Amino acid sequence: MLKAVIVILLLAVVVSLFSGLFFLIKDGGKTRRVVNSLAVRVLLSILLLVVILIALWQGSLTMNPTP
Repeated sequence: MLKAVIVILLLAVVVSLFSGLFFLIKDGGKTRRVVNSLAVRVLLSILLLVVILIALWQGSLTMNPTP
């Protein structure tokens, strides 16, 4: 379940990235849709980082000890 949440958040970040690119090309940067897309992407990235840190802290997610 945790890995599915992480993958969904990563996909949402990528979708937000490409929607920002689409808005930039279509609007030419004249509207605030690019800024809104950036804000959504930043919030999703912070949420993803928080989910990963909480999972590491609880032991649900472990780091690979060997490189």
